[in-house]
Amino acid sequence: MKQRGLLLAAALLASGMMFAQLRQTNKDGINVFETPKTETEYEGFKVQLGGALTLPFTMLDHSNTVTRADGYQYDYDNPAPNSLVPLTSGFGLPQANLYIKSNLSDGIFLNFELYLASRHHNETWVKGGFLQFEKMEFLPWDFVDEIMKYTTIKMGQFDVNYGDAHFRRSDGGMTFYNPFMENNIMDEFATEIGAEVDVHLGDFILVGAVTNGKLNNDLTKIDTTRAQNRYSNGAHNPAWIGKLAYDNQINNQFRLRASASGYYTAGSMRNTLFGGDRTGSNYYGVMYNAPLSNSNFTNGRFNPGFGDKVATVMGNLFLKYSPVEGVALESFTTLENAGGRGANEPDMRKANQFATDLVVRFGSDENFYVGGRYNTVKAEMGAAAGEPGHYEAEINRVAIAAGWYMTKNVMTKVEYVNQKYNGFPAGSIQDGARFNGVMLQGSIAF
Repeated sequence: MKQRGLLLAAALLASGMMFAQLRQTNKDGINVFETPKTETEYEGFKVQLGGALTLPFTMLDHSNTVTRADGYQYDYDNPAPNSLVPLTSGFGLPQANLYIKSNLSDGIFLNFELYLASRHHNETWVKGGFLQFEKMEFLPWDFVDEIMKYTTIKMGQFDVNYGDAHFRRSDGGMTFYNPFMENNIMDEFATEIGAEVDVHLGDFILVGAVTNGKLNNDLTKIDTTRAQNRYSNGAHNPAWIGKLAYDNQINNQFRLRASASGYYTAGSMRNTLFGGDRTGSNYYGVMYNAPLSNSNFTNGRFNPGFGDKVATVMGNLFLKYSPVEGVALESFTTLENAGGRGANEPDMRKANQFATDLVVRFGSDENFYVGGRYNTVKAEMGAAAGEPGHYEAEINRVAIAAGWYMTKNVMTKVEYVNQKYNGFPAGSIQDGARFNGVMLQGSIAF
């Protein structure tokens, strides 16, 4: 039995080394952005299974200015439009992911991901899957081998590599990468079908990608005579993504990463760059006016409604400084300027986002942390500027969190959040709204 255990341990270690080209689904995956370009070794076809499970406990409350004639009392049989359902404390629905990684050939990997259970879908859904080429030895030309020394190619359905915030977000059961409970208020995440090329030139990374611009493909011809499509250009246009990043471990104490990226589609009718998450927010139940709170899975997030044409840019700055052994100061900042419209809108609208956080990691192997985050979004909504129905909305969030990685596969965290809504129309669900409270979360990932 002891020999079998040693053999199993050796096999798992070798498997982990073999799949180092794919991001680790545990604590080792924190602060990993594009896959580093490393030499690969092939010892035959291998498959690695992984998973992630998250269980939350929520103690949140919310309010807005909408009232009934008898005050703030909520009528479950006949709720006032846009009134908020009373909340209680308790466990939220657990979420779980499954990862299947395969080393198909020397330098060729398959990454396949499933949502086993989530707030939005309690049944299993495929998130996506893609081939990743670190080598192309099936091509007989020497110049291809030279190019692939610096190049990574992805093909399939994968996370759109717009900005760096998506590398630190929570995704269903996978919450290890995020030191806080939730993602950005304006959550930039979508899986789209396409191809991505990453070129590693020393400390610089150049990314270029093209996708179909949609989460779910649609081959139906666009009828621009219909009112809801009248400003569409009548075509299913691709999305173009570009990024330039500088990532350097300057010395033993200081790491700096700065990036600038952009996403553009001339019109795709069903673009979900700001609403592509199929799992759900981790702020359970807030900002909703029906008892079945899990049916609204975007609680606390904001989608600007750019469902057709999108032109957006993002800048990110990541800093990590370790002044003494066992202590590290980490900061991540997002600055975003987004523009877009729906297929029924004649003019582009704007939405701007700023988010910054400071996290202090300490203890052996940085297994404890405390941190704070500030996030604000300002967006043009409704009709075009200067026309009736136009308004400018603002959402602000402050979050304070702490966490403990008991092992590199088991963690727990707690957060206090306070989010406020300003500038929304009178009588809307966001009018004078706010939510705050405490959440706890336990996570396992392997």
